Amino acid sequence: MLPRAEKFPRAFRFTVTQRLIDAALDLQEALSEAQSQRAAPRLNALRAADAALNHLRIYLRLAHDWRWLSAGQYEHVSTIVAEIGRLLGGWLKQSAR
Repeated sequence: MLPRAEKFPRAFRFTVTQRLIDAALDLQEALSEAQSQRAAPRLNALRAADAALNHLRIYLRLAHDWRWLSAGQYEHVSTIVAEIGRLLGGWLKQSAR
């Protein structure tokens, strides 16, 4: 996804594109942090990952709406994001017990 984001319009490279990249990296960092934590710190990291995932979904939807991503590209990335969401939801549910 990141190499594709580099091809988004230059006028939006330091706004929407940067936020999309930041959301993806925030998600990755929060998941890595959650993996190394236990109890309340893990739950906090998982919640941060969930928020980053929601932001990522918004920016991907905008990129598709503005035709920066083709229908096939959007479908592919949406499938991956949905799977991450299902896994994250299960992890959150298990950690909240």
